[in-house]
Amino acid sequence: MRGHAAEPEGTGMAENGAEDFQALHEIVQAAHAALDRDLWDYVAGAAGTETTQLRNRRALDRIALRPRVLRDVSHVDASASFLGREVRLPVALAPVGGLESIGAGGGVTVARGAGLAGVPFFLSSVTLSGLERVAAAASGPKVFQLYTRGDADWIDAQLRRAAEHGYDALCLTVDSAHYSRRERDIANRFAKPWRSGGAGMEFQAALSWDDVRRIRDRHLLPLMLKGIAVPEDAELACRAGIDVVYVSNHGGRQLDHGLGAIELLPDIVQAVAGRARVMVDGGFCRGTDIVKAIALGAATVGIGRLMCYGLAAAGEAGIARVIELLEAEIVECLGLLGLDGWDGLNAAFLCPAEPVAPPGAFSAFPLLRLKPPVS
Repeated sequence: MRGHAAEPEGTGMAENGAEDFQALHEIVQAAHAALDRDLWDYVAGAAGTETTQLRNRRALDRIALRPRVLRDVSHVDASASFLGREVRLPVALAPVGGLESIGAGGGVTVARGAGLAGVPFFLSSVTLSGLERVAAAASGPKVFQLYTRGDADWIDAQLRRAAEHGYDALCLTVDSAHYSRRERDIANRFAKPWRSGGAGMEFQAALSWDDVRRIRDRHLLPLMLKGIAVPEDAELACRAGIDVVYVSNHGGRQLDHGLGAIELLPDIVQAVAGRARVMVDGGFCRGTDIVKAIALGAATVGIGRLMCYGLAAAGEAGIARVIELLEAEIVECLGLLGLDGWDGLNAAFLCPAEPVAPPGAFSAFPLLRLKPPVS
């Protein structure tokens, strides 16, 4: 199985040509060239009919921007805060499993890319690099995301390890009680080597609010719940003392026929009512997407697939280049909205509109031209 054309860990941006990417679709195109068909479909695909994934894009495209003019936007500052630390953008690299198959170095490379880019990252507990090696490679905010694969003692041991190695927060994924049927993988007969046959999935299926409260009581680091999709669960999360409500539909990779992620956001922000920070992911891949999410109340936006494309295209430098290009798009968008930063951005800068193109996995990149996948 051929994956990313391996670059030595630590390769600089200037050495591997990542600076030559001048638009995000060029990074996606390079990732497509670097990955074999199985891995490409694993990254690009979603659950079942992929309806939730398509709704992620359609929901974003159904929001238009309302610009204000004749304001001083000669300097635009797109920096933000994450867990009390200043970061380059209100963007985080979302947790993704199987990183080692997508790019050389896996989680270690992502940690280095996040450090180069000046943004936080989440390490998935199913990343083979191991939380210790990844922590040693990190230079900025980092969050340990856990899939439960054992009992309460097992969970506590994993979370203590994360705290001991300097992770800034803990994140429980709560929308994966059952592993979804991802039909691209099924059709390709692609067995993901990092899944280990799904061992321990019964513990994830049994995870409950009682477990969340127990974890909150026993561990001091900020706690996030990833996979909140309705205001009722956001309310329960706040009552349980959760620090960050992470709105997500898993990029369309879990429940099929769900709503688009940004459609979920306003009601959940309203339910949280300032009691916790709100984060969101699910189909966000352009600077305008990020601006829309922040306008609707998110504090941070996670990018998963886009990070993977950067990793596959050019390792840590590719990830950093993704962030550079997103920053350019965000600064342009804010400036043209009449804003010199995030202060003052709210839903008044948005309005409903009809999409101009059918939603697709890559409809956000109209100039993308993909060759037939490598078999």
